[in-house]
Amino acid sequence: MTSSAISALSPLDGRYAAKLAKLRPAMSELGYMQRRVQVEVAWFISLSDCGFAEFKPLSPGARTYLMGLVKHFSEADGEAIKLIEKKTNHDVKAVEYWIKSKFEARPELEAAGEFVHFACTSEDINNTSHALQLKSGRDLVLLPALDAIILKMREMALAFADIPMLSRTHGQTASPTTVGKEVANVVVRLVNAREKIANIPLMAKMNGAVGNYNAHLSAWPDFDWEAFSKKVIETPEPLGLGLTFQPYSIQIEPHDYMAELFDAIARTNTILIDWSRDVWGYVSLGYFKQRLKEGEVGSSTMPHKVNPIDFENAEGNLGMANAVLRHLSEKLPISRWQRDLTDSTVLRNMGVALGYAVLAYQSLHVGLGKLELNATAIAADLDSSWEVLAEPIQTVMRRFGLPQPYEQLKEFTRGAPMTRELMQGFIAKLDLPEEEKVRLMAMTPGSYTGKAAELARRI
Repeated sequence: MTSSAISALSPLDGRYAAKLAKLRPAMSELGYMQRRVQVEVAWFISLSDCGFAEFKPLSPGARTYLMGLVKHFSEADGEAIKLIEKKTNHDVKAVEYWIKSKFEARPELEAAGEFVHFACTSEDINNTSHALQLKSGRDLVLLPALDAIILKMREMALAFADIPMLSRTHGQTASPTTVGKEVANVVVRLVNAREKIANIPLMAKMNGAVGNYNAHLSAWPDFDWEAFSKKVIETPEPLGLGLTFQPYSIQIEPHDYMAELFDAIARTNTILIDWSRDVWGYVSLGYFKQRLKEGEVGSSTMPHKVNPIDFENAEGNLGMANAVLRHLSEKLPISRWQRDLTDSTVLRNMGVALGYAVLAYQSLHVGLGKLELNATAIAADLDSSWEVLAEPIQTVMRRFGLPQPYEQLKEFTRGAPMTRELMQGFIAKLDLPEEEKVRLMAMTPGSYTGKAAELARRI
């Protein structure tokens, strides 16, 4: 254990510890222990309701007490389990013994003590606990943080829907758009990506040492253990686990859903890396200013600087998240024969992957909140880029059958500085209907935005 944040090995538990306080209860080892207790308790209580003569239904008082072990699980409880683990050298067995230790002086529970962890392999407890961790981390922390970005960007798209902006394809001036439309493009991508994360079912199995209910059937051969397992897994919390039943497995749940989930988060992060870099570029161009904060320093030697650090932090942390997420998604579905321990080792880093992602989402949200549109700079950029009207002019020329429209505009504009006067002079000489000339003469880089504003408002 570290004595202070600055002695932590990981910045997630050091420099950024306070920012990840909401994620820690779900994804820390303490959170993992609590969910192991939750799974053991749910299995134990459900067994008592199976109608076995040897295990009568638990009393309401016993049920309330057991549920309290989960609800009020504390850091002291976690430390007590770790002490037991030092003797057992087995983390799941330590949880079992800790639960049984809580039965002391409670005759009803003491008598049923051997039904704790009954017929279970460690992975029955672990895979369900991991799924519960991901359920909490995804639904209560990661998705809300992503939703905050989507909401902010949706507001930006609507607020800036009508603000014309010069596009840049290949880094060169291109057909104008609007600020809101460019934000809307990213919002649509994020909404789709977000839904994929949210809709991935979180799977769990409780079927014994190699997935065949061997031990279960040795005790009660005529009981439908598969149906019982499914019920425990899919019954909503707190009576069950509220997960999706995995009917086929080796000793471990196959982890395909985890790979799908981590890939979905990584794809979302890639969209946000793309957006972070674009915003960084727009700040560099002067399209956005950053709201100043009293006392902040941009550079240790250059007093004028206000650096886009929130977007840089977001980009860096998104990259860190994706590095871990992609390793998890590539490694976890692979296991030698019926079981090896490599998945257990890497699964302890789920919180690291989600931690960097959530940290990045927070930085990006903060950065977006600091942005102030610099309409003057955007307008000036448009006004110095009359060459972008070569596209509509040559397109209208094509409509009316004028010879070599593309080639004429290429010869006229390529590599030459363009002004309103030059473009209008070119239009004036064209053999076009007068109303078409008037329409083209009235066009400016700022008015040539197509359906951009409509598309931005549509989201």
